[in-house]
Amino acid sequence: MGARRGAALSLSRPVIPIAPEASTRQRKRAAPKGRRVDPDALAQVQALLGAASRQRDLLIEHLHKIQDRFGHLSSAHLAALAQEMRLPQAEVYEVASFYHHFDIVKEGEDAPARLTVRVCDSLSCELAGAGDLLARLPLLLGPDVRVVAAPCIGRCEQAPAVVVGQNPIPRASCEGVVAAVQSGATRDPGEVFIDYASYRSEGGYALLKACVAGERDVESVIGTLEESGLRGLGGAGFPAGRKWRIVRAEPAPRLMAVNIDEGEPGTFKDRVLLETDPHRFLEGMLIAAWAVGIDRVYVYLRDEYHGCRDMLAAEIAALQADPPVPVLPEISLRRGAGAYICGEESAMIESIEGKRGLPRLRPPYVAQVGLFGRPTLEHNFETLYWVRQLLEQGGAWFASHGRHGRKGLRSFSVSGRVAQPGVKLAPAGITIQELIDEYCGGMQPGHRFYAYLPGGASGGILPATMNEIPLDFDTLQAHGCFIGSAAVIVLSHQDSAADAARNLMRFFEYESCGQCTPCRSGTAKASVLLAEPTWDVELLRDLSTVMRDASICGLGQAAPNPVDCVIRYFPQELAAQGQAVAVQETP
Repeated sequence: MGARRGAALSLSRPVIPIAPEASTRQRKRAAPKGRRVDPDALAQVQALLGAASRQRDLLIEHLHKIQDRFGHLSSAHLAALAQEMRLPQAEVYEVASFYHHFDIVKEGEDAPARLTVRVCDSLSCELAGAGDLLARLPLLLGPDVRVVAAPCIGRCEQAPAVVVGQNPIPRASCEGVVAAVQSGATRDPGEVFIDYASYRSEGGYALLKACVAGERDVESVIGTLEESGLRGLGGAGFPAGRKWRIVRAEPAPRLMAVNIDEGEPGTFKDRVLLETDPHRFLEGMLIAAWAVGIDRVYVYLRDEYHGCRDMLAAEIAALQADPPVPVLPEISLRRGAGAYICGEESAMIESIEGKRGLPRLRPPYVAQVGLFGRPTLEHNFETLYWVRQLLEQGGAWFASHGRHGRKGLRSFSVSGRVAQPGVKLAPAGITIQELIDEYCGGMQPGHRFYAYLPGGASGGILPATMNEIPLDFDTLQAHGCFIGSAAVIVLSHQDSAADAARNLMRFFEYESCGQCTPCRSGTAKASVLLAEPTWDVELLRDLSTVMRDASICGLGQAAPNPVDCVIRYFPQELAAQGQAVAVQETP
């Protein structure tokens, strides 16, 4: 063995000795690996950050500061921020490049126009004429203004909606957008209808004080929620009282994450309720924190709601300056950056931690291992908005509402071809026909009811002939649909369900986080197939099965719903393409 080893070594490449001084020269570097940090860029970043913490989870917040100040993220500023936060440059770049609202400008590239006009091209806005705006505005505004198509911006009842800088323009026209650009009104000032002082004067926070003072015990509070049947109103529908019990049973410290990232096309209820009565939500949030034993609360608000963010920050500051109880949990308001996927609870948690919003594999669930590895109570805005009224009026009061065998009240976001779009507080279990006739003033003049989306982009599409299904949790699954966040979009005889499916699949393709192949490639392939004049129905069915079975999160699992529904319920549209389709049950 020894001889063979020696023989093998004798045949190897001869070792060339290196002088000690040469070895030393090779190891020395004038600076660390990566892009050199420009001193001017570093000084600018340091001035922007000021005394703010450089902790890792604030990366996205600091990226926003740079984007807001300069209108883009230069390579020099990204390198400077990486040094200031003691992070690898690659990590800063991968986070910045993940989110749609960060404009990265590489060395040698021209910066984008200082002002950006975003035209929403989601389904409700497309129905209202967004395509015409996108075609005409670039010519009217000229090269100094950038006009881009944007996914849903949460203003579907104001379609077509446009954002000039950070200023939303409802029911936009070309003339109105040009006027807004010329006036320089590029920032939504925000407003609040019931501020902190008004809310306190009308009995606000008395319930929180009673809980903290021991006049209400935790068991009775959670029991009332269970009696009411209140479920998560962000889409998943998990019973709220049960969730409180699960997280409360976990070891401290416990955290809370509040989801106000309603990016589902057709959904805008949280924005409307937040603009109307923010402290009703905040009181419900603080009662939940008291009942579950929460040390810190993180409120994640979508970036498109600029006015809401300024207003909410001011109202939280007023609450903290004059607290209704001796001790409040810490409250951190975090800003999204344009990523629909961050409406998924684990992706939102990743984003709050300053990372890319990639959904986590489960288990473990966020109730056990959530924010920063701690047990986390995750809630949608509207769920917490109901807490005060439920506890004041009792769980039986809430459960007494409802139609067609269902219980409770729902805030429906209604848009599309109805005469009066908006947020409609209606009994759970109401049918689409009742909702249109009793709450929306019927259809728009000249439009006949043709089809509807009961649960936003991912909730499927049903024909008007199926207008007697109760709209609530667990009533639509048998039809290949679900209610989700109760975002209802109504189509008329002038619209096409197939065209709606094309619009929605383009949205899912754009918003896929790219983490898993079934969703990343499936949405892209489906968009290509749907663009064909004649659909390959069998291939679309196979693609749907793979996406449902193998995608990591709900985006990929639910993205095929609109397509499956068109194939199942609208054979006349496919027949117009020259093909007959055998109706099959949707799994």
